[in-house]
Amino acid sequence: MAVAPRCIESRSTDPYTNLAIEACLMRSAREGEPILYLWQNERTVVVGRNQCASAECDIECLERDGGHLARRRSGGGAVYHDLGNLCFTFVTVPGEYDQVAQTEAILRAVRSLGISAELTGRNDLVVEGGLKFSGHAYQHTGKAGCHHGTIMVAVDVDALSRYLTVSPLKLQAKGVRSVRSRVTNLQALRPETTIAELKDALRTAFAHVAGSPVTEMELSEIDPVELERERGAFASREWLFRGERMLDQSRQARFGWGSVRVDLTRRDGTIRDLVVFSDALDVAHVEAIAGLLIGAPDDVEALEARLRAGGFASDRAAEIAHLMLD
Repeated sequence: MAVAPRCIESRSTDPYTNLAIEACLMRSAREGEPILYLWQNERTVVVGRNQCASAECDIECLERDGGHLARRRSGGGAVYHDLGNLCFTFVTVPGEYDQVAQTEAILRAVRSLGISAELTGRNDLVVEGGLKFSGHAYQHTGKAGCHHGTIMVAVDVDALSRYLTVSPLKLQAKGVRSVRSRVTNLQALRPETTIAELKDALRTAFAHVAGSPVTEMELSEIDPVELERERGAFASREWLFRGERMLDQSRQARFGWGSVRVDLTRRDGTIRDLVVFSDALDVAHVEAIAGLLIGAPDDVEALEARLRAGGFASDRAAEIAHLMLD
């Protein structure tokens, strides 16, 4: 089958519009037509699907500076966007999703600028010395696969460290003292690097991994009614602060698969209410926890049994159960 890769670029810097465009592209994904979507947001903190927004971002400070809080539909951790950052999204039908090739396209583009880069950990790209310049996240539906992320070119790292309130547990796990000390801009390694140059490099690399020239896709191809509906969903307070409510207890820990915070209320020997926040990339498992455990006895063995019955591996079930009650 012939492959016809397409590229589309947003002209907006509004995070809710840009996330809405991405959602529309996923809904309209077609066989043999992988899409590279390029976009930028103005002063925005984007939290992962299952994170607690108020714990990950100094929202008051961000909004006082004219910034925006947004939430994406994929898992992973909070990131800061400004016009020194370039966002990318690969959209394909499920049978054509190739995370390795998509990651290689990003690496190829950056290396073509003379910057050595490699993949490390579960979803980070780093330069020599281990500093991160790109983080990735993933979303899969029955209709499409989405692989998206950020590329730091000239991001305001002072703003990044001012707005992001990263958990000390996460910093400790990464062996760093602050989020600022862990990241770098491409301009720090190659000062002449520009966003425009990087966009061209990404188009070229995408064509290479797809094995065919890239054609441009117009924003006018997206249904405006659908786009406005999606934008409203992304901008709603219900979505931005999903899950946040006052419960009796809060506990958190960092595991190999991600950071987890559980807020819960216990009454008369049972779990009466529970919300789970996490930067785990596997969003489905995180979202299943509350449904499996609300109403369960507040007993570690009982909680483990419910989680195992719900499809959790024994070690992960034990981690979650002990976090809740130890």
